[in-house]
Order: sequence, then C-alpha cells, then structure tokens
Amino acid sequence: MDTTQRTDQERSADRRRRELLEAADRVVLRDGPGASMNAIAAEAGITKPILYRHFGDKGGLYAALAKRHTDALLDSLRAALDAPAERRERVEATLDTYLAAIEARPQVYRFLMHPAEGGQPGVDQGFDVGKHSAPLLRRMGEELGKVIEDRLDLGPDSHRLARVWGHGIVGMMFAAGDWWLGERPCTRAELVRSLADLLWGRLAAAGDKVGGPGF
Repeated sequence: MDTTQRTDQERSADRRRRELLEAADRVVLRDGPGASMNAIAAEAGITKPILYRHFGDKGGLYAALAKRHTDALLDSLRAALDAPAERRERVEATLDTYLAAIEARPQVYRFLMHPAEGGQPGVDQGFDVGKHSAPLLRRMGEELGKVIEDRLDLGPDSHRLARVWGHGIVGMMFAAGDWWLGERPCTRAELVRSLADLLWGRLAAAGDKVGGPGF
C-alpha cells in the first residue's frame, strides 16, 4: 500500500469517527448520562461491534467525546481571556463562558461529569465517574495555568503559582457550576459576579507579563 492510499484510508477513518461522534452527541443530548452504546450504535445505523471497533468500549467513546467538548470549551475560554476589555470584564466573561456552556447543554455536561448516574446494570457497570471526569478537570486546570503564566507577572515562583491558580479556578468553576446547575439558586449573572469577587483580590494586584499578551 503506498502513502497516498494510506492517507486516503486514514482520512476516511477520521471522517467516519467524526460521524460516529456526532451520532453519539445526538444521543447524549437526548439521554444524558443514560446514553448507552446500543442507542448510539442504533443512531449511527451500525451494530454495536462496529462501534466497539472504533472506540473499544464506553470508556473509549467517553474519552473521545470528552476531548471533542473540552477542546471546544478551552477555545472559548481562551477567546474570552484574550478579548479586548478590562481585566475584570475578561475574568467575568471567562466565568460566564464556562457557565453558559454547561447551561446550554446540561445533558452533555452530565454525561461527561456524572456518567455513573445513567449506568445500566449489565451494560455500563464499572464506568467510574472519577476515573473518567477527573482527567478533564486536570487538563483544564493545566491549560488555564499556562494562560495565566503567559499573561501575568506573579513573581519568582510564577510557574508554580500559575498552576495553583489554574487548578483552583477550574475546581471553583466546576463545583460552583455543578451546584448552580442543579439548584438554580440565583441567576447566571449573579453567580458570575460573586465568583469574580472571590477571585478579584490578587488578580487585580498582579502585573501584566512584560512583552506578553496581557490579562
């Protein structure tokens, strides 16, 4: 098989994988954490063994969907952080971007962060929520830490402190957003302002990184 044929095959496989993920998204939007491999295979018009061939098991499918949605969310968060506005406005915009994303697609959020809620006896048993959702939060924390380090002068221990802030902010957004999505005790705007108030002290005092994009 020559390089051209191999590349065509890879492109075809990538396209088919995207189609299957789009079918999975449709089922997740409908069923949330209860989305099953059977339902996703039926939505895609294939048999479950074919779905397994592409993703291995529900954990593999979950990981692929998680990367798809986390990539999109991180792009949106970076755009909010880099918007031409005052720092406080960008902090609020970043918090609002995350909350708006989970509010717009709560079933997807619950599938990614609370998959065990929909576990089906004999089908989805052993699908450990912590095993699969914790890496998402760690990845978001690391990415946000890099953004903070690139934009703020936090002194001689900037790298470590930026990572602490990145993971801390992501943990706060996750915990507060999870509680808010379930109870709706206030408006999204009120939650954004309250969380920004909590963060604002040291963020307001930090200087912009010399030669960096600013924050």
